[in-house]
Amino acid sequence: MSKNFEVEMLLDIKTPMRDGVNLSSDIYLPKSDGPFPVILMRTPYSNNGDDIVKTSISYANRGYACVIQDVRGRWDSDGEYYPFHQEAKDGYDTQEWISKQRWCDGNIGMIGGSYLGAVQWLSAPLKSNHLKAIVPRVMCTDYYNGLVHPGGTFQLNVMMTWGMRTSGRTAQTIDYHNWTKAFHSLPLADLGGSTGRSMAFWQDWHEHQNDDEYWDEVNTERRFSDIEVPALIMGGWYDLYATDAFDNFNGMRQQGGSELARQSQLIMGPWPHRLSQSTKTGDIDFGSPSKIDLDGIERRWLNRWMLGEDNGVDDEAPLRLFIMGTNEWRDEQEWPLARTDWQTWNLHSEGRANTARGDGTISLIESGEELPDTFTYDPEFPVQTIGGNNCCSPDIVPWGPYDQRPVENRGDVLCFTTEPMDSDFEVTGPVKLKLYASTDAVDTDWTAKLVDVSPDGYAKNLCDSIIRARYRKGFEKSDLLKPGRVYDYDLYVGVTANVFKAGHRIRLEISSSNFPRFDRNLNTGATPGYDSEVKVATQKVFHSSKYPSHIVLPVIQRT
Repeated sequence: MSKNFEVEMLLDIKTPMRDGVNLSSDIYLPKSDGPFPVILMRTPYSNNGDDIVKTSISYANRGYACVIQDVRGRWDSDGEYYPFHQEAKDGYDTQEWISKQRWCDGNIGMIGGSYLGAVQWLSAPLKSNHLKAIVPRVMCTDYYNGLVHPGGTFQLNVMMTWGMRTSGRTAQTIDYHNWTKAFHSLPLADLGGSTGRSMAFWQDWHEHQNDDEYWDEVNTERRFSDIEVPALIMGGWYDLYATDAFDNFNGMRQQGGSELARQSQLIMGPWPHRLSQSTKTGDIDFGSPSKIDLDGIERRWLNRWMLGEDNGVDDEAPLRLFIMGTNEWRDEQEWPLARTDWQTWNLHSEGRANTARGDGTISLIESGEELPDTFTYDPEFPVQTIGGNNCCSPDIVPWGPYDQRPVENRGDVLCFTTEPMDSDFEVTGPVKLKLYASTDAVDTDWTAKLVDVSPDGYAKNLCDSIIRARYRKGFEKSDLLKPGRVYDYDLYVGVTANVFKAGHRIRLEISSSNFPRFDRNLNTGATPGYDSEVKVATQKVFHSSKYPSHIVLPVIQRT
């Protein structure tokens, strides 16, 4: 579709929901005889923002009608705002309302990232007959594990900064807060006491520590079989939702409710939450190939499924991955890759793996009779977050790859490192850690981070994760520890596609905090968020024939 229509604007059009609440929609129409296929964007960030308006005009120029709607309780829309839980019905009702308008030809597609991706995933299972395709960028479908409580912790930085920014009817400034003080404030559930702002959903997020019916209500990951339209998923290796992008891809490819839904695709680049805005993410410039025209790719997808355009989308590989290290794109068919060599790399030391200068190593040699590594975790002095899969305020907590040596100099960070690679060594897929550990507390956290170490010592983070010990058996209910007992933990360290170049080394960091990305475990066993007492914990990580801690790397042979 290459036409260049002039555009007519219809602003603040009231769109009725089933409960009588009116939402505000701005509509951009081609100046031509309709009806038209319709692009729908639903946002809490104002339907009058420069970028979203430019996107709408661009689609209207090409012959699409475009509807931008403020979600319930935000900007010009009536009602009370509450994240996620109202979006399924409101999205469906909006789709049905659009289908009845004279300018709609009955075909609707949805686009947008982050919360604009959430509203797509949430409404799709309701199966409006008029929804034909979605293009959700950078969003999870499991809000418990993907956003609010990853690994059973509380994703502090994101939930506090983003939550406060969206807590009012319009955008709320967060620039003047003392974030160091706010992040450290206890009890954590008392947000008003630390920031002067009260948010009902903040209290609910803390009330629902377990993965219960509150979270199930908005869990689309359990409802992929109800989605009958194809999804073009877009994500980044350094995005908050990197792992979720593949969960969504596999969910749609394997469980989608129609043959069309099972033709969903995924593009994964070396980007943070703001996809393909620059060749540089964090410290690293990934080169000119890394910046691609995602908008053009999106339009091809919509033209295929909404207009029936025979543009070859059906014949393309379902998975397009950017391989870091060699900085190249590669088409693949499935995730994990069928040709993956799952290699078990075992942890070793003589009990002194503390810091990058310690004696911790990783190798293919099986664990023997080795001393455990010990460190002290003090919640008053947590390990600092330096980059990584963060969102959504990089000026407060940076995102992307950064040099991890500052945290690797800490005695409460265990570092296990390989010998230099003899040749290029590719790790592409999900990375998993089996950890055997003990603590003298009744609850604590364990963190893991995969790092690419250059010959000059620069330590580039690739992916990381965390597990709250009380949720080691699952997130439906907590189970406190017996101090001193050795437990095994499964940590899904994350996803990556990285070539460790010849001479580089692979490093695994293990600790008990990554702050302020995640909240601090106070080690007391009290209900998280409602406790102010702090206990220092003594941690032990085991690697022996009885307790063989190891990391499983998805190795891809390079030809």
